Amino acid sequence: MRARIYQPARNAMQSGTAKSKYWILEFMPAKPRAVDPLMGWTMSGETQTQVRLRFDSREAAETYARTHGIDYVVVQPHKRQPNLRPRGYGENFATNRRIPWTH
Repeated sequence: MRARIYQPARNAMQSGTAKSKYWILEFMPAKPRAVDPLMGWTMSGETQTQVRLRFDSREAAETYARTHGIDYVVVQPHKRQPNLRPRGYGENFATNRRIPWTH
């Protein structure tokens, strides 16, 4: 069974980068899911696709995959530039302002 090693993206609803510092080893499905004829749910007989292992580094995930004989693919993350403004929100409350801040 083939696995994918990747670093998850940050949550789109938050500006923080929590839960995006670690690496995930996730098994890819070997065959497509089937539709249950009675209920219409998607089903699969593969329980490996439900397993997600978390590692502190990419090297640790690769080492785990190699030692257990798992074929894997590493997906490199897309790094974003930090959005730091030189005069941000904290400037509104600076004590050395020349004029008072108003709307």
